[in-house]
Amino acid sequence: MFRFTLCVLILAVLSTGASAQGVPDQTPAYVGSMECRDCHTDAAKAWEGSHHAKAWTAPTAENILADFNDTEFRHDGTLTRFRVEDGRHHITVTEKDGVTTDYTVHSVAGIEPLQQYLLETEPGRIQSFDVVWDTVKQEWFHLYPDQDLPPDDGLHWTGPYKNWNARCAECHATGFEKNYSPVTRSYSSMPVEIGVGCEACHGPGSAHIEWAAGKSLEEPLTGLSEYRLTIDYNAGTETVLQQCASCHSRREAHFDGNPVPGIPFDDAYALALLRPGAYHADGQILDEVYVYGSFLQSKMYQQGVSCSNCHEAHSAELKAEGNGVCTQCHSPAGNPSFTTLDPKNYDDPSHHFHEVGTEGAQCKSCHMIERVYMGVDGRRDHSFRIPRPDISLETESPNACTDCHSDQSSAWVAAAIEEWYPDSENRGLHYGQVLAAGRANAVAARGPLTNLAGDATQPGIARATALWLLEQSGDETLGAELSPMLNDPDPLVRAAAASAHGLLPPTERATQLAPALDDPRRMVRIEAGKTLLDVPRSALTPSASEKLGAALREWQAGLLNRADFPETHIILAGTALTMRNFEGAERAFREVVLMDPQREEAWVMLVRIADAVRGPQVAEQVLDEALQAVPGSDTLNGMRSESLLPPQ
Repeated sequence: MFRFTLCVLILAVLSTGASAQGVPDQTPAYVGSMECRDCHTDAAKAWEGSHHAKAWTAPTAENILADFNDTEFRHDGTLTRFRVEDGRHHITVTEKDGVTTDYTVHSVAGIEPLQQYLLETEPGRIQSFDVVWDTVKQEWFHLYPDQDLPPDDGLHWTGPYKNWNARCAECHATGFEKNYSPVTRSYSSMPVEIGVGCEACHGPGSAHIEWAAGKSLEEPLTGLSEYRLTIDYNAGTETVLQQCASCHSRREAHFDGNPVPGIPFDDAYALALLRPGAYHADGQILDEVYVYGSFLQSKMYQQGVSCSNCHEAHSAELKAEGNGVCTQCHSPAGNPSFTTLDPKNYDDPSHHFHEVGTEGAQCKSCHMIERVYMGVDGRRDHSFRIPRPDISLETESPNACTDCHSDQSSAWVAAAIEEWYPDSENRGLHYGQVLAAGRANAVAARGPLTNLAGDATQPGIARATALWLLEQSGDETLGAELSPMLNDPDPLVRAAAASAHGLLPPTERATQLAPALDDPRRMVRIEAGKTLLDVPRSALTPSASEKLGAALREWQAGLLNRADFPETHIILAGTALTMRNFEGAERAFREVVLMDPQREEAWVMLVRIADAVRGPQVAEQVLDEALQAVPGSDTLNGMRSESLLPPQ
C-alpha cells in the first residue's frame, strides 16, 4: 500500500517544484506598471487611483488617510497609540497582558470604505492590524469588537489568520511569491509590484515590450494572447471571468503566490462550494465569499455575461450609475449580444412595484442582497437571483424583501409577490430547496440530491455541492449515478464526483477513477488522487499507478505551499491517520497547536494519540498542556473523567 510520511508531505522539495507556479516555458519577465503607461495612457489613467492600484501601497503621508496625530484607541484592555515621528508612521500597542511594542507601519491596504495598516512583527512576517480607519466616519474602529482575543489566541492580529503573506498579499500584489519556509517558519516574500498592476491581469510584459520596440517577434503579444485559456464551456466569457476569479473568489490555492495570468482557474485553485458557514443553504452569501461562487449560480453567467459587461476593466467602476448598469440589457431595446432577454421596461413600477427613485426601485435592492464585512464594507450577492420569500422558511435563508421589510414575515412578502406575478414561471423547485434538505438529512434527500447533481441545466457549483452532500451521506450504493459525472463538462462537478467516489469499495474505486487521474484540470486530478490514496497499488494498472503518483505530487506541492495554514496540518494529520502513521499525525497536530493554540480538535487528537501510543500517563500530561491553552473546553475537561485517563 502506498504510504508517505508527514516529512514527505511538507518538507521534501519535490522534483516538480520548479514548475509549481504553473508557468509556461520561456515565460516573459515582469516589468512593472510604469513601463505600460507611455503607450497605454487612457488605461493607465483609469487605473490610477482605483481600488486595484491602491490595494497595497507604501506608507507615505499621501497614502495614509488615518489620523496619526497622537491619537489613541482602547479596546478590550488593549491600548493603541498612533503617531508620526521622523516622517514615519508608528503604531504602539499595549496588549492586555501589559506588553508594549512599537511598530513602524510597513505598508497600507485599501483606500475605502476602510483602510488597514500592515505591521512587520518579525523579519519578513507581515500582519494585518485589526484597529482600522473608517474613511467615511473618519474614526478608528476594531474589526472584531465582540471578540476577546489575548495575544496567544490564533485569531489575535499577530496570529496565523491575520498573516498578510499567507492570507492576503497574493490578491493585493502583482507577481507575488510567498516563499514560506516550513523548516524555519519564516517568510521571504517577494512581490514584483505592490498593488494590482497591469501585469496582474495581463501577464508578464517583457515580450510585449520587445514587440512594441520593433524586435523580431513574429506576432504581437497583447496581454493573455500567449497563454489564452482553452475552455470547453462558455468559451466567450471564461478568459476574463477566470482571471477576475483568481482573486474574487473563496478558494484554495495550489501554487505559491500568483499563477501567471491565463492559467485556467481550476488548474490554479479549488473553488469553495456552497457549504455551511460560507453560504446559506440556497447559495446566498453568508460569510465573505468574494463574488465568483455567487456569480456562477446566476442566469447571467449561463448566458455568457462576464465581469466586464458591468464593470470598467481598468477603473473597476460600474459602467453606469444606478439602474443604468442593468438597463444596458434589461430594457425595451434589449441587447443583441444576449438574445434570450425579454425586451421590456424593467425600470418601472409595473415591474418592481415600488415608487420611482426609492431604494425599493433599485434593481440591486431586489436582486443583489447586501451584507457588511470588515465592519463597514457592504458587498452584494452576485447570483442576481429572483427573490424567493416563499422558500425562506424551508431553507432558513434570507430574502431581499424582508431585508427591507424587516417588520414583515416571509409569508407576507411571498403573498405580495404572488399577487404581483400570479402566473410566474419562477416559483418552481429551486436548487436551494434541495441543498437545504441535503444539509438537514443527506440520506433522506438522496433522490433529489442525485437528480440535482445530474441536471446539466443547473449551476455547476450547486451540482457539485449536491455531490458533496451525497458524499456526507455515506451511501455506498451511489456508484452508478456518480460515474457519468466524471465526464461532465464542468471541472467543479468532475472534482466533486471524484471525491464522492470515496464511498465505493477500493477495487471498484480504482477502476472508476483511473481515467480522472488524467483529467485536464489539476483540481480534478488532485481530488481523484486523494480519493485513491488508501487503495492498494495492486488494484491499479502500472499506468494508473504512475498517474496516481503524479496527482499526489501535485497535491503535495499544494500542501507545501500552504504549510503556513493550521488548516493544512489538520489535513496532513487526517491523512497520516488514514495511513495509520501515528507519528506523522502527531507531528502535524503539534504544528496546528503551535500555530493556533486554541484548536480544540487538534488537542483532543494529541491526547488520544498519546494514550494509544505511549499510555495514559503521557496522555494526561498532554491533556494538562491542552487545558492550559483551552481552559474552557468542555470536551477537554470532560476527558478528565474518561476511563482512559484515570486520576493519579
